[in-house]
Amino acid sequence: MSLKSIAAKIFAKQVAKKTAKWVNNPLETQDAVFQELVHTARNTLFGKEHNFEKIQDHADFVKNVPIRDYEELKGYVEKVVAGDADVLWPGKPIYFAKTSGTTSGAKYIPITKVSIKQQVEASRNAILNYIDETGQADFVDGKMIFLQGSPELDEKNGIKLGRLSGISAHYVPSYLQKNRLPSWETNCIEDWETKVDAIVDETIRENMTVIAGIPSWVQMYFEKLNTKGQKKVGELFKNFQLFIYGGVNYEPYRAKFENLIGRKVDSLELFPASEGFFAYQDSQTEKGMLLLLNSGIFYEFVKADEFFNEDRQRLTLKDVEVGINYVMIISTNAGLWAYNLGDTIQFISLNPYKIMVSGRIKHFISAFGEHVIAKEVEEAMLKAVHATDARINEFTVAPQITPNENELPYHEWFIEFEKRPSDMEKFIQILDTSLQAQNSYYFDLIDGKILQTLKVCSIKNGGFQEYMKSVGKLGGQNKVQRLANDRKVADALSHFAVEG
Repeated sequence: MSLKSIAAKIFAKQVAKKTAKWVNNPLETQDAVFQELVHTARNTLFGKEHNFEKIQDHADFVKNVPIRDYEELKGYVEKVVAGDADVLWPGKPIYFAKTSGTTSGAKYIPITKVSIKQQVEASRNAILNYIDETGQADFVDGKMIFLQGSPELDEKNGIKLGRLSGISAHYVPSYLQKNRLPSWETNCIEDWETKVDAIVDETIRENMTVIAGIPSWVQMYFEKLNTKGQKKVGELFKNFQLFIYGGVNYEPYRAKFENLIGRKVDSLELFPASEGFFAYQDSQTEKGMLLLLNSGIFYEFVKADEFFNEDRQRLTLKDVEVGINYVMIISTNAGLWAYNLGDTIQFISLNPYKIMVSGRIKHFISAFGEHVIAKEVEEAMLKAVHATDARINEFTVAPQITPNENELPYHEWFIEFEKRPSDMEKFIQILDTSLQAQNSYYFDLIDGKILQTLKVCSIKNGGFQEYMKSVGKLGGQNKVQRLANDRKVADALSHFAVEG
């Protein structure tokens, strides 16, 4: 065992003890974060306009600070982008994380000195928690790769601007710099396909021990490694131990990954975003991610099925229940206040508070009142894959409300198979019955002959990548939308359909 791995274990133990303190005092921890946030921002433009001086508790906060999404907060953000100080948070942010917008074009998410520090610490602590839990630390001596956006940053009114993953690249600890791949030059390549080819060339003969990134794009990297090396990833990288991911549910991809790797490796799920780092997987034996309560973020929760009601309730940690679908609302030390992140989560444990991401509040299917969410279609897919020995590359789901004459409407699943099911009829049956079991509204629609059983549209190999490239979202932090209430994605994907 090397000195570096010994030091990592010692450091991991120290961090685990600090984590346990706030894990064991969750409500007190969140109250302290709330008070600190409001007090610190009381003299900002936002704080003055929302009576922060008079806010004593959460009830006061609810009265004075409405829930906003980016569009509704945009006026304040534009002042910050223009160079104004003390708008949302004291002083000016040190970065803007530029993300893809919807109706507003590009979004500029402020990142402050204190918020980036806590994002970096959360990422570090996720790995240290893994070391402390498993006792495995040898991987720190090998090479690590993080598939991410370019670290080259632009500047806007004196503030650095770039993708979050590119900003994070500037905060790799010095003791990991020599272990980190790809090279700076390769990381700066903008074209994703060219970049992945270059990463393969740089890494194929290295001692890779940790690989991180969004599963769909890591999959492309693994496929290119298989082709060039003529071996499974696990043979090329004999000491590959840990796959770190975030952004999407890994489970539907797991069988495909294990085939590409040739063996099982541990996986570690993270829940980061430009707006903050919210949770990480804290156990290799239990499901869910530990909600980070001591990282400068105050959380509120609104039941997803009540979110668009005028009388919706804003709950705090003490009010939540297991198994309910909540929209997560955040207030942060980057100056986001009662901010609708857009993600929905479910608690799977209240001691400690552990969550799973269940989808997006705007990404659902409710063309017939069923309100199907991402968690439900992913769980159905997982069961169907396991039961029929199938492997998938990617999938998405959309409603078909105008079917052929004399045919009932249905849900259409667009699936790119790496290995087709042993029995397609059984595969479809399991998908449908699993969805019915999870969603009573969907069951009633099928049972009442309002909808017919779902249909599968097979997409050609590489079809999803071609689609993502066609809309300018190939690689990086971009993800395929898991489901939608319209057919914008579905109709585009239909051009890549194959028969059978």
